[in-house]
Amino acid sequence: MSTQKGAIEKIPVSVYVLTTNNRRTIERCLKSLTWAEELVIVDSFSEDGTYEICQRYTEKVYRRPWTGHRDQYQYAADLTTHQWIMFVDADEEIPPELAEEIQKELDRGGEFDAYFVYRRTYYLGRWIRYGGWYPDGEIRLYRREKGRWEGGLHAKLVVDGKIGFLKNQYLHYTYRNISDQIQTIDRYSKIAAEDLFQRGERFSLFRLLLHPPFRFIKEYLFKSGFRDGLPGLIIIVSTMFYVFIKYAKLWELQLEKKYFVPSSLDGERKSKEKNLKEKMKENQDDSF
Repeated sequence: MSTQKGAIEKIPVSVYVLTTNNRRTIERCLKSLTWAEELVIVDSFSEDGTYEICQRYTEKVYRRPWTGHRDQYQYAADLTTHQWIMFVDADEEIPPELAEEIQKELDRGGEFDAYFVYRRTYYLGRWIRYGGWYPDGEIRLYRREKGRWEGGLHAKLVVDGKIGFLKNQYLHYTYRNISDQIQTIDRYSKIAAEDLFQRGERFSLFRLLLHPPFRFIKEYLFKSGFRDGLPGLIIIVSTMFYVFIKYAKLWELQLEKKYFVPSSLDGERKSKEKNLKEKMKENQDDSF
């Protein structure tokens, strides 16, 4: 992939990235994407210098309010111009080995319409190699006309075509610390509960009580999450909490709906109360 004097040979791929206050990780991400012929960034009005950093790496930096995962992903994808496009998160990195493999696959021709790529996650000072976080991956590289984003919080790429697999992995630098993780769990569990609520899914005490321990058995025991030491234990406990709180928030939404008084009815109720009070006052005046 490299040419003389250390210059990088560009690969005919459009990479798109979404950003919102990602100063901690965005420069590492963008430095790893210099091999792409086109880099498109959609920033949701970052206030920590992320936008200014992005401008140093590409002229195609757009600012747009956050409108939800599916819509924002698709908006960014639609701004790209190459046949092959790839989505990369602002806290991810594409190693040179993966970029070289992408180039080789595209040079081979059109056997596949998309490629599934595995990733490794760096968390609390170590690379996670077991449990629910590894192996992990998604479809990331695809023909522009063959893929569309669907879903809610965990929006996913749906591809109409044949999918291949890349051997090399991309790198994920997740939460800054445990506090950042807890705050993210709070935000994402709210969105996940709203997704379930909008789809008409009803609260289940069975899921609230049994899904968290099921994840413990599956990911910490069967998938050897315990082999990642204390970080592995923290991962599974936080995962169980996320699952529990997601269903608890679904119950809360249904509770709010049950006792919600629409504003129009609330106004009508207050009007009736006012009329009743006036009549009671008139009756009291007449009695004197």
